[in-house]
Amino acid sequence: MGEHDAFRIDHGHDRELASEGSSRYAEHVRHNVAAFDGAWGDIAPVTFACAAWRLAITPSPPYVRRHRRILSAACDRNPWDGTLTARVLLVSPPPAELTASREWWHDRGWREWPQTFGQYLEPSDQDLTRNPFLRTTLVIDAPLPLDALPPAPDGPSDTLSSTAALAVTTLVRELNALLTPIIRRLETTQARG
Repeated sequence: MGEHDAFRIDHGHDRELASEGSSRYAEHVRHNVAAFDGAWGDIAPVTFACAAWRLAITPSPPYVRRHRRILSAACDRNPWDGTLTARVLLVSPPPAELTASREWWHDRGWREWPQTFGQYLEPSDQDLTRNPFLRTTLVIDAPLPLDALPPAPDGPSDTLSSTAALAVTTLVRELNALLTPIIRRLETTQARG
């Protein structure tokens, strides 16, 4: 994984945390088969892939790690035509229109995103008693291609967890292709600024 990749699958940590076998994610999938209800035998792999994604990002620590700028990432079936849509919320620096002049600040001591060890955080209640915060984000809504997703299984089987892992790997690849250039640009621009 490059330092600016949006997502990565943490295979090593996944194996270390497994209690029943070689993959904690596989165990999580087996214990949450109901998450795939409505996806069995679907002609389109979207609902299955979305369920696999939700299971990959929910345990703590998650199977899929995200770049520090990513606050959330959801994959959902588009109700209009059944395609796959990603919605990602990214931490962003303030737009140039606000940083070109500080006349709007009125000496209020505006702060951006608080950070601890490089991680973006919400300001604490105590922080909010001292300063106003302007925390800018980018909302990215984008279609993702379906062609590399595995077909939805007809029902629970011995291959369920491996099929879910393949769907997640495909989503990570597609999301990285979409988001990594944006993150790289945000990181290199901020490093220079």
